[in-house]
Amino acid sequence: MSDDESYELLGFDNVLLPVGDIGEAVGFYEQAGFTVGFRLDEAGIALLKVGGETPGILLRQEEALGHRPPPWPSPRVWLEVPDARAAARALGDAGIALIDEPAPVVTGWTVEISDPWGNVIGFTDYSKRPELGRRP
Repeated sequence: MSDDESYELLGFDNVLLPVGDIGEAVGFYEQAGFTVGFRLDEAGIALLKVGGETPGILLRQEEALGHRPPPWPSPRVWLEVPDARAAARALGDAGIALIDEPAPVVTGWTVEISDPWGNVIGFTDYSKRPELGRRP
């Protein structure tokens, strides 16, 4: 591609996740602490808010999709949190199963969950490298 034909990536619009049932998916993610930005059942979509950013996680109903464990390896969406180990405790207290216990990574800690359709969401912090994380 020449310079005349190139394009600039401006940022994320939304991350789309396929789910088998929009109502069940919204219930799962609300239990996990997400806030619904909007829900359009007739269109089979719901947007989950992520912090104060406009883009979010867009759940899209795919009726033929049944419950399944996450394929390994599979794409993962990681979200920044102030403390991933605290997030793990809160998720466990809410009845959300963790894929594994919180694990250290180069920048801090991370923990992952999977929805009933195998979509993996990670929660990570920058406790070891706070200069790289978001500032409140």
